[in-house]
Formats: sequence, C-alpha cells, structure tokens
Amino acid sequence: MRRFLFVVSCFGLYALVAATYAWLAFPPHIGRTDHVSSSSLGCREDNEGSWSIGVYYGDSPFTLKPIETMNVWRNESAAWPVANPVLTCASLTNSGFPSNFVVDPFLYVQGDTLYMFFENKNPITMQGDIGVAESTDKGATWKPLGIALDEPWHLSFPFVFNYNGQIYMMPESNELGQLRLYRAVNFPLIWNLEKVILQKPLVDTTIIHHQGSYWLFGSDHTSIFGTKKNGHLQIWYSTTPLGPWKPHKKNPVHNGARNGGRAFSYNGNLYRVGQASGDSYEKKIRIFKIDVLSKEEYREVQVPFDLETSHKGQNSWNGVRQHHLDVIQLSSGEYIGLVDGDRVTSGDLFLRVSLGYASLVSAITVVVLLGFLLGILNCIVPSTWCVNYYAGKRTDAVLNLKTTSFVSEQLRRMCSRLNRVPPFLRGLVKPNSKFGRLALVLILLVGALLTCVGIRYIHGGSGVVMAYPFKDHVSQFTLATMTYDARLWNLKMYVKHYSRCPSVKEILVIWNKGPPPELNELDSAVPVRIRVEKKNSLNNRFNIDPLIKTRAVLELDDDIMMSCDTIEKGFRVWREHPERLVGYYPRFVDETMSYSAEKFARSHKGYNMILTGAAFMDVGFAFGLYQSEKARLGREFVDEQFNCEDVLLNFLYANVSGLGKAVEYVRPSLAIDTSKFSGVAISGNTNQHYMKRSKCLRRFSDLYGSLSDRRWEFGGRKDGWDL
Repeated sequence: MRRFLFVVSCFGLYALVAATYAWLAFPPHIGRTDHVSSSSLGCREDNEGSWSIGVYYGDSPFTLKPIETMNVWRNESAAWPVANPVLTCASLTNSGFPSNFVVDPFLYVQGDTLYMFFENKNPITMQGDIGVAESTDKGATWKPLGIALDEPWHLSFPFVFNYNGQIYMMPESNELGQLRLYRAVNFPLIWNLEKVILQKPLVDTTIIHHQGSYWLFGSDHTSIFGTKKNGHLQIWYSTTPLGPWKPHKKNPVHNGARNGGRAFSYNGNLYRVGQASGDSYEKKIRIFKIDVLSKEEYREVQVPFDLETSHKGQNSWNGVRQHHLDVIQLSSGEYIGLVDGDRVTSGDLFLRVSLGYASLVSAITVVVLLGFLLGILNCIVPSTWCVNYYAGKRTDAVLNLKTTSFVSEQLRRMCSRLNRVPPFLRGLVKPNSKFGRLALVLILLVGALLTCVGIRYIHGGSGVVMAYPFKDHVSQFTLATMTYDARLWNLKMYVKHYSRCPSVKEILVIWNKGPPPELNELDSAVPVRIRVEKKNSLNNRFNIDPLIKTRAVLELDDDIMMSCDTIEKGFRVWREHPERLVGYYPRFVDETMSYSAEKFARSHKGYNMILTGAAFMDVGFAFGLYQSEKARLGREFVDEQFNCEDVLLNFLYANVSGLGKAVEYVRPSLAIDTSKFSGVAISGNTNQHYMKRSKCLRRFSDLYGSLSDRRWEFGGRKDGWDL
C-alpha cells in the first residue's frame, strides 16, 4: 500500500504540474480546427507538414514580391489588404473538400480567370488528390471549385498545359509506376485518361517545348537513395507531348536537381525550376538556366534567384521551407507566381511524439529513483530468474555446456548488481541530511521538467503561431506604440516579441520625448518606423499618418506583453467588426461617472468601454474621428490632464454609432505589464490616475453624451473569446 500511494502521489503531482503548464503555455489553437467551420476532418496535424500556397507578383520572374508587399486592397472587406498564404487547408475544408494541406500549385489562364491546380492531401484516404480553385482578381483571392482528379493512388504535381486546342494534365503517379496524361472533358473539373505515355515511376515531371521538339524532364527515384535522389534528373524527347518518348543519350543527368515547377522563358533564355538536392526541402527555390538542350547534349547552370521571405521563422507560412514555383506572364505584362511553403519539416510530428514519450519515460524513471532513495521501492530480481534460466535444456554438448555456464554466470552477476542498486543509492544520498534533501528536491524538479517537456512535444504542437483566417483569407495590420527615452528597454523587448507575430506588417513607434533610438538597436522581423513628435502629447497616438499602409492598426502600449496568439485572435474579431474598437481591457462606466478597473465591469457582468492602450481600430475612421473638429475640445482636455486619450476615443465612437455596439472585447490568455518593473508608468499612482480619469468621464459625458445607458455582456460571441 505504501508503494502504491507513493507512485500515485508522484504521478498526481506531475500530472498537476503538466496541466498547469499546458494551461499557461499552450496557445488554444494548438491542433485546432475551430477556424474550419464546415468539417472537423480537415487541417489536422500531418507528418508530411502543413503546406499552403502564396501568390507573388513582379515585372519579371526574377523580381517577384509577395502579395502583402504589393498592398492589394479591396475596401469593402476587412480581410484586406491580402496577405499570404492565399490558399490553405481551411480554404478547401470550408468548401466541403477536407484537406490537411495544399501543395504543388500550377496555373492555367483563360482570359481574366486564373485556375490553380494543386495537390490536396485528403485526411480520410491520406493520399493526394488534385484540387482546383479559380480567381477573378489576378490571384488575390481564390474560390475552391472541387477535386479535379481522384484516383485510388497518390496524385501530385499536376502539370497542366494546352496542346492543339486541348487542355491536358500530367500529374505524378509514381505509386502506380506509370506516367499518365489526362485530357479535360469539361474543364476544369472533369478529366479522362488520354494515354499512358511512359511506363516509369517518375516524380515531378514537366514538358518543355523548345526548338520544335518536346522535352520531358522527370526523376526516377526507384534506384536512388539518400541525399543524391533529389539531384537525379532524366530527359526524354518527342515530336508531340503525346509521345512516343525517346530517352536522352546523357541520361541520367546527375548535375541537375529534381523539378520544382514549370520551366519558363525570359529574355530569350530557357530556365528550369529545381528543388533542393538533399533529402529535405530547402527554404530556397533554385533556378537553372538551360544553356544546351539537344538530343546529344544537355547543360544547365544555376543562376541567382531569391524570393522575398519573412524573418518570422516558424510563425511565417513559409518560414521553414518552400519547394515549388509556377510563374506565368499575364496579358497585362505582369508576372504572377504561385509558391508553396511550410512552417515545419517532414517528420516533425513523428519526431515530436517520439521525443515526448521518451521524456515521459524518463520522468517515470525519476519516480523510481525517488522511491529508491526514500527506501519505498526496491529493485529485487529473483535469483531463480537467472539460476534456472537454462533448466531443462540440453547440456550434453561441450560447446553448449560452456555457453550455458557463461550466460548463466553473466545473468547471475547482472541480477546481483541490480539488487545492490537501491542500498548503494541510499548510501550516496541520505534523505535526512541537508545534501540529501537538496538532492531529492532537485530530482523531483527534474521529473517535473521532463513531464512538461514530454507534454510539450506530444500536445504542444510545433510551437508556431498561425494567423486566424477571415472568410478564408489572412491579412496584416500595423502595430503602433507611443513611448519615450525612459522606456527604451521596454521598447526593445516589445519590438523583438511582436514583430514575430504572423499578421504584423510594420511597427510604428510614436516617439514623444528624448533622443530616439537608431533602428539597428531594435531586433525586428518587420520594418520599424520611428515618428518623432514635436510636442509631448498623448493626442499624438491618433495623429493622421498617410504612411500607414494597412486598414487595421493595433494601438498597443509598449509596456503590455501578450502572446502572439492573443493578438491574432483580436485581429480576427476586428475583421468581423471593423466599425468597432476591438480590444483586451474592458471597463464599465455607470451613472456615477467614476472610473474603475475591470473587476467593476465583471461585477456588473458587462462593459461599455475598451481601453485603446490595447485595441484594434480602422485607421482612417478612428484617426479621422479623433482629429475632427468635433473632438477639438476633448483633445484640449487630454492635453490639460495628460491622460484619457483612450477614454475620449471611446466617447467619440459611441457618439457616432448611436445606440449600436461601438466596442468589442477579447480576453487575453495572459498579459504582463512590464512598466511595473521600471516605475515609469503614467498610472503609477493608481488613486490619482483614477481621479483624473473620473474627471475625464464627466467632461466627455457633457461634450459627447453618456455611456451609462450602454452595456454589452461578456460571452456574447460564439467563439468564446469574450468570456
């Protein structure tokens, strides 16, 4: 019973530690499908990765920039400006076609309509199907149309092309051991098998039309293993894409690289897109200029090529790897490229689970070690297990006698040593001594740490933070903060953390006082702009700034630290309600016009104000409203009190919205006020701060009307983020 209670209590303690750690550390979206509305089957963690597809534009194939850099707008939707990725597993799943990821995009253009064909990883069959989506706005948004091709085997790399007025698709059918050509019967969704053009298990195959001949490039990995297989390339040639195909004399072309998309021509030169040469995909796509392509010779050379990528690491949709590019020139002369990307590597899920269970086994070992040291557990191996192991076996052969004697002796020694472990350990660490107690505490902590590590690997996901899509699209916002020289240390920590959040496009620092820092002093993954103000005024927070490139601005005090996931939730809610202030700190103002903390709002089960020290807003609407003539007297009072700019904006929003809802609350999972560690907070004296804000409430009520007749309850939304 004593042993049982010890083991149960240890595991109970570790379970409590693990649960607390998971509650504090794991973003609620880990392994989530809550952003997938129509099916819970899609967007599951997949050991092959979490691939998605982005759009790039440029004046040439070598000057492509991501869509967020181009700042593509459509004012009627708060999902704009658009950011990559433009097609994800959620896009497909929400359209009724469950998907774990989308990869290998190919473009086909008909007039002003773009069609994207891609591999869709089906989470039910766990194989690739060929999906198709269309765009009527030059690739900014995509509407999934369905599954164009579904076979009993895995399909990928859907190379689509036109020949003699017919549209053909040549997907990879490596698993079947054939290279098949399909023809569109009712484009883009119905295809029939035209013919099997090669009886070979080729992967990532493309066709190039060059100097009157057709050239087929592909890779056969059946006889190649290890790091060399992605550098193995073979070539065939024919007078038509339908064949027959003849092998090139130089096959296999070992100096090449596995295809990574459609070949293209530019400035009279022919270029081939290649993947990495190693086992795993690189972050960098490779481009090869084909110098010689004939029936006797083939020669290519790698040329410089760099796609603009994010510095946010795993928080970026293509932060870890990308391996495919399809670039086409549109009728406008502009080039458009489709690129796939991933934030994790292949095998990431298996590796994390393996490490997680290994950590938990180590934690169990620690429990056993504690039991040994405390004298509760003993390692007793019965000697009969060793002595009688060969009982009843034949020992008439000399060799068998010697082997049996040797093995038995070794087993007896092993049993003896195992049985001496507990007393030996207790001799080293005496629980009643000061050193012994310290050792026991350290061992207990190591066990707790191993438990947390195990839970992190198994249930904590890959550690990435993803943007929450709205109407299947993601967007970006500008992060604005107001500060001065005494808070520079806050700013450095602030910029380093928030610049890694997926949806942050730029950080605007509104500098109110003292010499501003140099930009190289700030470790940022996004551009940082410092706007130095002439006057130290809280009104500067809402100065109209034509250099802000996004519709959404998050005004966030430099002393507030929250998780990126919390920030992404707020941005998702604002895109649902762009006419409102959406923030993380609710307040309730009643008839007494006395300013109170969030606890007061909770006691009244509702709120009517959101502090703009952490709030999303429409930059044109909010800043224009704040700088309007109507707000002039309010701004003067803010300067007089050196306080309440956030309160003023709430009154202005309420006045404009009439009786409609003007504010929206999002509960942060965890928020830390770093100013408490520095003593430079404006609200350091709470009583004085609240008195000033109560005066502001009364003044603004006289100017713009009361808020006390408004109250919106917590928990009014289905997402549960406002409880």
